[in-house]
Amino acid sequence: MKGKMKAQVFYEKEKMQLEEIDIPEVTDIDVLVKVKNVGICGSDISYYYGLSPLGTPSGKGPLVLGHEFTGDVVEVGSVPEKLGLFKKGDRVVVNPVQHCNACYKCAEGKTNVCSNLNVPGVSTNGGFAEYCVSRYTGLFKLPDDVSYASGAFTEPLACVAYGMKKLAIEPGHFVVIFGPGPMGQMMVQMAKSIGAGKVALVGTRDYRLEIGKKSGADYVFNTVDKKSKYYTKDLKKSISDLTDGQLAERAIAPTSSNAAFEQAIEVTGEGAILVHFGLPNEDDVIKIPALSFHTMDKEIRSSWLAPLVWPAAIRSIRDGLVNVESLITHTYPLEETGKAIVNLKNRVDNPMKVQIVMD
Repeated sequence: MKGKMKAQVFYEKEKMQLEEIDIPEVTDIDVLVKVKNVGICGSDISYYYGLSPLGTPSGKGPLVLGHEFTGDVVEVGSVPEKLGLFKKGDRVVVNPVQHCNACYKCAEGKTNVCSNLNVPGVSTNGGFAEYCVSRYTGLFKLPDDVSYASGAFTEPLACVAYGMKKLAIEPGHFVVIFGPGPMGQMMVQMAKSIGAGKVALVGTRDYRLEIGKKSGADYVFNTVDKKSKYYTKDLKKSISDLTDGQLAERAIAPTSSNAAFEQAIEVTGEGAILVHFGLPNEDDVIKIPALSFHTMDKEIRSSWLAPLVWPAAIRSIRDGLVNVESLITHTYPLEETGKAIVNLKNRVDNPMKVQIVMD
């Protein structure tokens, strides 16, 4: 498909501009997608402010960001066409973590640590544009009753599903979730849907904790704001009081805060499983009280990306196990993508999930 398209091209820290660039060419293994909805991820903020390198060879732009997106198929490469996988007009969601399916790690099912990843919006041009190409192996059809807006949550929800899989919740478990952002809100809903008995959500901003109550959290705690009606000076005691001294069986931290994860260690009891989910800074170090952690027979697991859980994420949205669209608080047109990122970073008007909407 020849022609020009509008795209937000990121160059360097706080420099991104709307330009007309060529519509990307489709190779034999590609599918061209007309973009509909794109979610803004925390990593997009990090890239925009120069806090993280891109996945390009240089770690720098120019690059079109945006990796949480849905759209319509407009052109299909020869391989997926021959296989009958996609056709023009299909409604799709893009899995941006596109593995090679040829290395040893892929063969072991560890596709999240493939060394040959292609990632639209991180290593190649992504969804903050009118069109984007995707390898056909990173594409899923959207169910007819799933909106483009809901579908754009599939990538983050898939990460949540993988984290929940690592957390290994059993019926009746007391689960503590640290961080009431979009990931934490989805974790609350999914934890409840898979059998958690009680869920406590911990954060520092009351408006997000209030949303957490609507998401299904049984208890919410603010550990910073002394004026908050949810404030607790001693989170461990608060959890202990709710569990008859047993503390939590499970804890997960969808925040990069080291302090939060160290609190997760404090509030979990014997035999607990903890999942480190939020992406830390390169020089962060977690401090663990070695003796008590050892004698309490706890286990720490990490959760990175979303291998082998995309069908579960799509089903969870389709079947209403997680109400994702209710988390959207702000939408912007493509022309205002930079403003959207800045406003999200600066918490203008109490944002939760922000999307760029093309139409």
